Amino acid sequence: MQIELSQVHTLFLAVAVLMFGLYLIKKITFLNKFCIPAPVVGGFLFAILVFILRGLNIIEISLDTSLQSLFMLLFFTSVGLGASFSLLWQGGKILVIYWLICGGIAFFQNTIAVLLAKVFDLHPLQGLMAGAPSLEGGHGGAAAFGETIEAMGIDSAITIGLAAATLGLIAGGITGGPVAKYLINKHNLKPDPSILNQQSASAADDPAKPITTNLIMQQIFLLTFCISLGVILSGYFSDLTDFVLPDYVGAMFVAVLVRNIIDRFKKPVYDQRSVSLIGDVALGIFLSMALMSIQLWEIANLALPILVIVVIQVIFMVLLAIFVGFRLLGKDFDAAVMMGGMTGHGLGATPNAMANMDAITKQFGPSPKAFLVIPIVGAFLVDALYIPIVVGFINYFS
Repeated sequence: MQIELSQVHTLFLAVAVLMFGLYLIKKITFLNKFCIPAPVVGGFLFAILVFILRGLNIIEISLDTSLQSLFMLLFFTSVGLGASFSLLWQGGKILVIYWLICGGIAFFQNTIAVLLAKVFDLHPLQGLMAGAPSLEGGHGGAAAFGETIEAMGIDSAITIGLAAATLGLIAGGITGGPVAKYLINKHNLKPDPSILNQQSASAADDPAKPITTNLIMQQIFLLTFCISLGVILSGYFSDLTDFVLPDYVGAMFVAVLVRNIIDRFKKPVYDQRSVSLIGDVALGIFLSMALMSIQLWEIANLALPILVIVVIQVIFMVLLAIFVGFRLLGKDFDAAVMMGGMTGHGLGATPNAMANMDAITKQFGPSPKAFLVIPIVGAFLVDALYIPIVVGFINYFS
């Protein structure tokens, strides 16, 4: 028996799967502890159900995920609109060093993945999906770059990427705290006494500006403008250079320019809360669709290679944090806390990094510098380095 779901029914199912994932995260401590995203929980469970039903020759379900690209574009554009150049100056030299380290992570993650792909007789681009696209890029990067690679005729790219991203997310949550604790204890590090009484700013005292229909429509206008122009520019760039530039990359960089033009002229047309809400909803639906539609039967013979590659990536990340990143960032308490965060988002996602650092600072003391640098780099600036590196690898091995 075959069931073909339409675009509308697939969208409804994606939202339902997302809501189910949110419910499970609230009920199951393990999922909440390791910051497993709701779309991953619900989407993978649905994919497993489809796999079982297909394997038992009961029902074969096909989905119309044509809206997936739109939600992907909305999410990455919302990230771009959230990036103000003025934030760069607040982190200073440490922010730049940390940012460059993240670029190095992307290069070496891709190199490790491609080299191990040869060992397991996989296509280099299949192996690449167990590198920076899925680890430093997280589930969003895995789904986005996986879609680009599959469009080039490489099978199972999304499936491999999402599997690697999930394994990396769990590993980042498990290893980040112990790495920071090891560094703090070994070097007997303490937080800077001058910041112990500076825990919070007073900026949140003002009443929140209400989110209205007009405000939401204004943000949707900004998002769709950036998407439209970004898609056009990506197409022109690819035609002129024969260098594949995904649409969402062009949209994101247009959004960065638009945001900083707005900041430059001090026009009150951008609202961070509204854009963040739209971006969060878009990411949830986009990932739900991506995870729902993965075909697990295609990855059965790739399970061992993916697991081995991710394990090697975890070992690399831990060693890099302890012996390289910690030293480059000053070998102090802030550097140790940042290594817990770097392990989290280098293998998984920025929320993973924040969760790691929260646990560390609750036990050992505050680190405002870490909580400034990690979100700025992990949530956006890392994309400015890791995305061109990944795109370069894709074009080289295509």
